Amino acid sequence: MSAGSDKAGINALEHDHVFLGADHRRNERRIWLVIALTAVMMVAEIAAGTVYGSMALVADGWHMSTHASALLISAFAYLFARRQARNPRFTFGTGKLGDLAGFASAIILALIALLMAWESLLRLSNPVPIGFAQAIAVAVIGLAVNLASAWLLAGGGHVAHGDHAHHHHSHHGHGHHAHHSHGEHAHHCHGDHAHLQNAGDNNIRAAYLHVIADALTSVLAIAALTLGSLYGWLWLDPMMGIVGGLVIANWSWSLMKSSGGVLLDVISEGETLPAEIRGAIETEDDRITDLHVWQVGPGHHAAIVAVLTSKPRDPAFYKGRLSALEELSHVTVEVTRAA
Repeated sequence: MSAGSDKAGINALEHDHVFLGADHRRNERRIWLVIALTAVMMVAEIAAGTVYGSMALVADGWHMSTHASALLISAFAYLFARRQARNPRFTFGTGKLGDLAGFASAIILALIALLMAWESLLRLSNPVPIGFAQAIAVAVIGLAVNLASAWLLAGGGHVAHGDHAHHHHSHHGHGHHAHHSHGEHAHHCHGDHAHLQNAGDNNIRAAYLHVIADALTSVLAIAALTLGSLYGWLWLDPMMGIVGGLVIANWSWSLMKSSGGVLLDVISEGETLPAEIRGAIETEDDRITDLHVWQVGPGHHAAIVAVLTSKPRDPAFYKGRLSALEELSHVTVEVTRAA
């Protein structure tokens, strides 16, 4: 075998470790758009509030700034993950950066929820006069901006609106998955579950939750202010603040669990991949003695499979059996002869 063909053989076995989500670039662009929109609105609110002496405007402006800072975390995570995608120091690529950002964002979301509830409790004990007309106008403008942002982040309506809490998804036909356990890149496109294409991308989910949390705050404020101005129920405004805080805290906890789970290599409930791997490998002669499956990026999983067999084959043979599992992007197989 000549040196040239030998090198070609080695190159065929080498592969990259780029495990970015299928919609990485598109999500990144959308987040920057939303940041621009939020920043403009935030500056306008703080400026107008200062000029007109409206505390509601100023407070809402600063409230938006906390969400904007969380959106920046998401945006920089996408940027860094893309720039460092081929850096060999990230031994399993940068696909999990989004989960780290999502976790950080969830903590900010929890703090916002706590501050909302605390501020509301203070208002319950010491009511302040409310400029209803101004406050309602602010809330309506804020809501419009947040709904536009949510629409952008959801990809023109792709993220299922019930998906703040749960991301249990099965394995076939979600987005585009590159299967390159042996260096080849096969892209599979399925449009059947478009609304779940961001399933597992905790970074875009975190950004989406911040925007939705802000929208929820605006909706509750509009309801409370409208009823308050009609019936003089001043306690309703702080009461809604407490309710909003609790709902947002719940979303934050759910995001913390899913992103923290990925960071700790926990296989999520309802994840069928380990069973599918066993189904593809195990026969009368071949038994899996050790199996590790973990997520290395949105829609990408890695696996280490130890096979005990009476008829040992090349690892490539077992990898071939797994080639149909689209979310499996990196496979290591160990083969041991049964005594």
